[in-house]
Amino acid sequence: MAQTILITGANRGIGLALARQAHARGDSVIATARRPGEAEALNALTRRSGDITVVGADVTSPEQLAGIAAAEKRPIDLVVCNAGQYHARGALDDPAYTAEAWSGTLMTNVAGVFFTVRAFLPNLLAASAGRVAVISSIMGSSARAKGNAYIYRASKAAATNLACNLAAELAPQGIAVGAYHPGWVRTDMGGAAADVAAEDSAKGLLARFDALGLQSTGTVEDFEGNPIPF
Repeated sequence: MAQTILITGANRGIGLALARQAHARGDSVIATARRPGEAEALNALTRRSGDITVVGADVTSPEQLAGIAAAEKRPIDLVVCNAGQYHARGALDDPAYTAEAWSGTLMTNVAGVFFTVRAFLPNLLAASAGRVAVISSIMGSSARAKGNAYIYRASKAAATNLACNLAAELAPQGIAVGAYHPGWVRTDMGGAAADVAAEDSAKGLLARFDALGLQSTGTVEDFEGNPIPF
């Protein structure tokens, strides 16, 4: 059954692969990008079909997101919170751990999820069984802490915590929420040495999103359905 899916950060990597595959299977896709004019691959999809909409959106701006949600009249079956940043990958003494890197990453990877879900909650409630998928990472697992990449790890731990708390609050309203590790994916963020192709990750993620419901809300798992210790 065709769905209406909103995907943040859909201009590249996993977000683009999700948009491409959801569109190919017949879903109506609302794809956001911070700079839509530069999202060449995403815009190419819209030229092939009118059932994908590209929207300029900065997930760190609650006012902008609220305006977009208010203008979007149709119900949204699934909101995928994918927009993210990854800065500073070294150890504690890495000079790249600046205040700007911390604030930018946490605003995008954590607050961006909160602002997105809050803005589009009316659209989710208008659907018959609204769902939220938060793209997290195994790097946010405290049970598998390895050091380094401190900002990203902290942001993904917080995003997973946020997803679990949203699941608790929104279940009485019929909204299911899950957090998902996409694998180590060959993207600009993941690098060329990563072991999972973006298209394979997206295929697995879409299957997990389809399986998400109130009976499994609060789940934390990878793109193949394996539970992630949090």
